[in-house]
Amino acid sequence: MDKNTWIGFGLIAAILIGFSYFNRPSKEELARRQHVRDSIAFVEAQKQAEAEAQKQLAELQAAEAVVDTAAIQEHLRAQYGAFADAAFAINSDPEKLVVESDLLRLTFDPKGGVLYKAELKNYKAYGDSVNMLRLFEGDEYALGFTLITKNDRVLNTRSLYFEPQPVQFAEDGMQIVKMRLHAEGGAYMDFEYQIPADNYMIGFRIQCHGMEQVLATNVNSMEMTWHQLIPQQERGRKFEERYAQLQYMFVNRDIEKLSEAKNEREQESGKIRWIAYKDQFFSTVMIADSAFTSTDISSTLMGKNTRYIKEYNTTTSVLFDPTGKTATSFKMYLGPNHYHTLNAYDKGKQKYELLRLRTLVPLGWEIVAWINRILVIPMFDLFTKWGLHIGWVIFLMTLVIKLIILPFTFKSYKSSAKMRVLKPQLDEINAKYPPEKMQERQQATMALYSKAGVSPMSGCLPMLFQMPVVMAMFWFFPTAIELRGQSFLWAEDLSAYDAIISWDTYIPIISWAFDNHISLFTLLMTITNIIYTYINMQTQPGGNDPQMKMMKWMMYAMPIMFLFVFNNYAAGLSYYYFISLLMTILQTMIFRWTLNDKRVLAEMEKAQAKKAKKGPQKKSGFMERLEKMQREQQAMMRQQVKEQSKKARK
Repeated sequence: MDKNTWIGFGLIAAILIGFSYFNRPSKEELARRQHVRDSIAFVEAQKQAEAEAQKQLAELQAAEAVVDTAAIQEHLRAQYGAFADAAFAINSDPEKLVVESDLLRLTFDPKGGVLYKAELKNYKAYGDSVNMLRLFEGDEYALGFTLITKNDRVLNTRSLYFEPQPVQFAEDGMQIVKMRLHAEGGAYMDFEYQIPADNYMIGFRIQCHGMEQVLATNVNSMEMTWHQLIPQQERGRKFEERYAQLQYMFVNRDIEKLSEAKNEREQESGKIRWIAYKDQFFSTVMIADSAFTSTDISSTLMGKNTRYIKEYNTTTSVLFDPTGKTATSFKMYLGPNHYHTLNAYDKGKQKYELLRLRTLVPLGWEIVAWINRILVIPMFDLFTKWGLHIGWVIFLMTLVIKLIILPFTFKSYKSSAKMRVLKPQLDEINAKYPPEKMQERQQATMALYSKAGVSPMSGCLPMLFQMPVVMAMFWFFPTAIELRGQSFLWAEDLSAYDAIISWDTYIPIISWAFDNHISLFTLLMTITNIIYTYINMQTQPGGNDPQMKMMKWMMYAMPIMFLFVFNNYAAGLSYYYFISLLMTILQTMIFRWTLNDKRVLAEMEKAQAKKAKKGPQKKSGFMERLEKMQREQQAMMRQQVKEQSKKARK
């Protein structure tokens, strides 16, 4: 190796050593990391000890016929200290507290002092026309906080019994529920819930009173664990799984999400503002007034044979003041993924206060979401306010969208018609210049396009302009909760598939492809798409060109592929595409009647004559760039020929 190589290696080594030196953790950072590791190990050890104590207690309670209550209380005193009384339920099944608002019915469990069941009064699960929709119940939901006592006991509120206090009523209809955890010496901790009369967002705060007597005061945070199972609420499990997702927003308003298609776990060190356990149409969101820190979150797919689709888990830290001077405050959203409902929580807020809960309704990529927000959703709201049936609302939306993109569609069709009229002249050019003279063929083709006033891109650009609008509709219908439970014609629920044929027997390949059903709107969409493809193919040159034959087969294969793709999608989306294709076929027929080949050719000849009178015209930017590229390519080919000739002479 030469001197320069050695110098290079030396510089790289110096950079690596310097980077390692200046980025090494400080003594304080190392001590903090060790403290965290020690705390985690200590908490885990205490959790194991608590689990063992619970097992021993269960054995004692099972043998209570021969062991008196005093022995049980003595055991609890040794394990729970100042919280011994709260660790023992006077009744084997303490009565739960039920509170109702206009929108929610909430059931509180004395054990743990948290929600036992949350129901939405204005919604029902698929197949249940009687009971209210249940977000969770019993073991499907678990929320607990870790308490560290002065004598280093580590307890979890989930294993302690709270005493329900009388429900208080505010003037605005808000109900205040307090679940009280008692400790020795008159100290207690309240889990306080503020339940508005007509809002899905409830308040939740933890307030201590005299707890500095029993809890360690050298800590300013506590661990929170939150577990929830997401039951299947909709008809199509596969489709619901696609939209069930754990999302969370950092304090800086960046939003992240775990995969909806696989098991995933993340450990986040940054400050998190809210964590959402999301289903297709409903969510449970925990919002910290300050922030969640040191967060470990996971999302797990459930087995196909269970009634649950996802399992979400969170372990995080929240600010905590045992002296009671500062309460630990949260908000909890228990409600639908309705765009306007979620967006209303940001109205009148400063930028740093925005929650951006509307992102729980997926509206597509940014440009697509923008079109949904300013066009599709307002249009849907307008037609809905007219009192029309949802089927007619979708029909009118399709009609309006078609009218909006009509100029682009017309321009694209006109460009295709011009290219079709020029086909005989293009064939002459191709016959005159064989493939070996590709440069001359391209120049002649461009000259013909320029003379006829045709741009090869003029047919593609209009299609590109309308694609965002089409994609906006694709994202809107599956996420619109307004379609949920709405029937139309044979479809019982426009937010789910409309099976016209179903079967239970597993059929290889077919069952996998169709998920044991065939949706009628999707089938109609496919048939209409094939008819539309056939109509378009009649105007395309065929002949014996193998490439054209292959393209035609691909064009017919695409609708068949859509049948497999959309079979599980919302019937409302397939209905929209079905109506849209019917309108497109009618539109194409009108275009053909108004723009036949003779008329197009006459217009082109008239334009050419007018252009000839004006004299040489400035070329378009596209044509200039294309000709420049051709000249550069020709120069490169000439240079290559020269080099090859030189090599041959040598």
